[in-house]
Amino acid sequence: MKYAIIGSGAIGTALARQFARIATPVAITNSRGPAAVEALAAELGASILPAAIEDAVNADMVILATPYEAAFDVLKAGGDWTGRIVVDATNALNYSDFSPLDLGGRPSIELLAEAAPGAHFVKGFNHNWAKVLGRDPSDGKGGKRVLFVSGNEGASKAAVIELMTRMGFAAIDLGRTDEGGLLSQFGGPLTTYSLVSQAQGGASAPEMDLLDS
Repeated sequence: MKYAIIGSGAIGTALARQFARIATPVAITNSRGPAAVEALAAELGASILPAAIEDAVNADMVILATPYEAAFDVLKAGGDWTGRIVVDATNALNYSDFSPLDLGGRPSIELLAEAAPGAHFVKGFNHNWAKVLGRDPSDGKGGKRVLFVSGNEGASKAAVIELMTRMGFAAIDLGRTDEGGLLSQFGGPLTTYSLVSQAQGGASAPEMDLLDS
């Protein structure tokens, strides 16, 4: 599978670090073109591939790491998105006061999906702080940093979960976007929580010493 990150700000850079850490090639671009991400590629190594946006949007899995409003322009530039996976890592917010955009109660991902009919949209990589996202997901004690994911198409969501797992995260499936998307988008109840999934030490309550004898 070919991967691409659109956007090289805080979230895009954090994701690039994770791809580099697992030595998985990923195209990366921003609105200024491939030259603007060459320094990042030089820092992180051969897995990070500067690309023109018109090339990056043709990847099998495209991760949107732009400001929310700019993501609509990216989708417009992508032409026919049929069959491709689009990971919405954006956050719909007012940058002037850091408040959620008023979307009439709708999940932000569903508005993006309307701009790219035929694409398989998955919400992910958005709920935590960028600095946390860019760190080693292991807590050094057997625990893994949690990432939330939601989507309406099972195979595409599974592909994103597989990527998160390879990166070392503990992916938690929140279900469909009309439920999970609202929980994890900016302003939702799961926003900015930096959770760690601890090793359970067994497969049953007795093995984990959770029951009184």
